[in-house]
Amino acid sequence: MSWRSAIASGTLRSVQNARSVSVRLIADRDHYDYLVKEAIERARVSVWIATANVKEMMVEAPIGTAARARGRYLSILDTFDALAKRGADLRLLHSGIPSRAFREELARHRRLTRGGLSMRRCPRVHLKVIAIDGRILYLGSANFTGAGLGAKGDGRRNFELGMVTDDDVMLDTVQARFDTIWSGRECGTCRLRSVCPKPLDMVTPAKHPRRRLEQV
Repeated sequence: MSWRSAIASGTLRSVQNARSVSVRLIADRDHYDYLVKEAIERARVSVWIATANVKEMMVEAPIGTAARARGRYLSILDTFDALAKRGADLRLLHSGIPSRAFREELARHRRLTRGGLSMRRCPRVHLKVIAIDGRILYLGSANFTGAGLGAKGDGRRNFELGMVTDDDVMLDTVQARFDTIWSGRECGTCRLRSVCPKPLDMVTPAKHPRRRLEQV
């Protein structure tokens, strides 16, 4: 039985406002080739990421650079630094403590530690989301790690599946959900507040006003 038939028959009652959208399925290495090397590196306005785990990720140096000619790999934080320099709004919402390698690399990027990359932690976050420029949305299984996003070699990366869409309604819905958690509007009724390292409704708001995500 299709989901449309299930809704019509009343078998599936919990789905509201069901609609057809165009999506692209990505698997394993596709996460690296499409999400990391194409979509994130070419971002112009914003990159919002939600993940359970955060680890250092090494990526190929940009095409045309001396580092690329020498076959060097650079930290994903170098990519973030370049995006921050262009004025992109970078947000990383996570639940676990970032790996030591990630924290040590982050400390070497002054632009990011001084506001170029905003990071907030909520132990209940388990969603995996990447929203880019308010026009590209990834939903899937991959955490923000090298193994998750396909940066590891064959036989070492995780088996991951996800979907990418440019559907406006899904983008608006997911970004609104992200912002609800990010801004601490879930904290007041959270039953884990007593064990939370720092409830997000206690985080000092960013000095810069929230930018409206627009199609670019």
